[in-house]
Order: sequence, then C-alpha cells, then structure tokens
Amino acid sequence: MLINQVMVIGAGQMGAGIAQVFAQAGLRVKLNDLNEDALQKGLDGIKKRLTKAVEKEKMTENEKQQAFENLEGTTDLRAASDCDLIIEAVVEKMEVKTKVFQSLDAIAPDHAILASNTSSLPITEIAAVTKRPSQVIGMHFMNPVPVMKLVEIIRALQTSDETYEAIEQMTEKLNKTPVEVNDFPGFVSNRILMPMINEAIYTVYEGVSSVEDVDTVMKLGMNHPMGPLTLADFIGLDTCLSIMEVLHEGFGDSKYRPCPLLRQYVKAGWLGKKSGRGFYSYE
Repeated sequence: MLINQVMVIGAGQMGAGIAQVFAQAGLRVKLNDLNEDALQKGLDGIKKRLTKAVEKEKMTENEKQQAFENLEGTTDLRAASDCDLIIEAVVEKMEVKTKVFQSLDAIAPDHAILASNTSSLPITEIAAVTKRPSQVIGMHFMNPVPVMKLVEIIRALQTSDETYEAIEQMTEKLNKTPVEVNDFPGFVSNRILMPMINEAIYTVYEGVSSVEDVDTVMKLGMNHPMGPLTLADFIGLDTCLSIMEVLHEGFGDSKYRPCPLLRQYVKAGWLGKKSGRGFYSYE
C-alpha cells in the first residue's frame, strides 16, 4: 500500500512532532486540531525546531522550506477524506480516542489505515469501534519525536499482516526503528518504565531519600541520562498516573498501584514541566 497523504490528529507536543517527521520524510501532512490556537502553536513549534536544525547545520534552508511546504494546518476533521494514513495523538482517555476513531472511520477512504499514538491504552478496544478493525494499529512514538528513533508498532488482535507491513515500512521511511509489540497494557516501554518511575516516587513518599538524590542515584549509579523524577516531570505527572492506572486495571496486580504522592501532585495541578511545577520547579 502506498502512503502519500497523512493526517495527524492533535497538535500538541507529540502530534506536532509526528507531523514534523512525516513532513521531513517528504510526505504531505495535514496537522489537525479543533482549537485554532493549539494548531498555530503546534505549527510554530515545528517551524522553530526546523529553524534551529538549520542553525545547527543538521539540515539545509531548502530542506527546511520543503518540509514546511509539505505541511498544512486544519481544524476540520473532514480533511481526512483523502488521506492514506491518519494518526491520532489526542488526550490519553479511551472515551475521547474511540469517539475520534468512530468519526475518522466514517470520513476516511476505505483503504486508509487508522493509527493511534496511545502510550498504554488497548488498540484492540479502539479497533473494535470501527468498521475496519483490520486496518487499525498502534504507532507509539517516543518524546521528543524528531529526536527519538524508536516507534512501538502495536498489533491489535484484529490488525492484518498487510496493515502491519505498511506501517513497518513507513516507520523505516521516517528513519525510525520499528519494534513489533502485541497489545498488552503499557506495551513494552511503559510497562517497564512507569513502574520504575512509580517506585522512585514511593522512595520520596516514604522518606527514603530526596527527589534530587533519587535522580542522582539513577544517573550516576545506573548510567541513566535523566533521573526518573525529572523524566516524570517531562512526561507529565497526569500522563504517568493515567498509565499506572491502565497497568493496575489491566493486570489487576498491586505492584502497579499508583503512589499516593503521585495522585496528590496531580490533584494539586503539579503536573511537571508543562504546568511549571512537579517534582521540580520550572517557573
């Protein structure tokens, strides 16, 4: 299957990053968001990153212009009517995602593949709300998308081999490394990462050590490039909590129980870098 026209739903940090890598790979991309301000912010962010890449001599001015010409912003979901691949990157809530997929299923051409960038929600359940479940798949990009090489490709129970192969080839065209993953809670990345972050929060909650010292142990002792609490702030504590809840519910195992301190921070609106405060202050 040839994929020429792509649409990304959601112009936030992940959606804008996904749109950028497709545009840089030479594909025509529509970036969609219901909110015009959010859409403009996403487009401005892409332009800023491309300009910085030119300044660092990682791309030419001509390549930057070409990438931006490949990109188009829209607030109309009906613009998906001529797309070969649509990638959803909206808020990590099943009811929101299934509503988006039902709408896309009615709008997109019969041959189009519908993909989700969800970091933990079941692709099988998302696929089931469409009339094309064999053409639904997960494409979990890592943050920041333009930098990180990995893409987890998640097969729903219903995903066809043809759909998987098309997305695997497309991922390689983006200069990313695809990894095949079956549809289990948290997939691979977050099933391993989030319990580690949650345990780091427990060590602070129980008074074992300070935030700074927990991060120092993992950076200097385990050679991690970033401490788990700093990473949690960058991911967003609300996102961390959502993923832990998916793991806890999905496996029914108490080892995935979210730390009470994590819940408390989210209730306080201390969501990490995006809110100006999490385990560290960014104001």
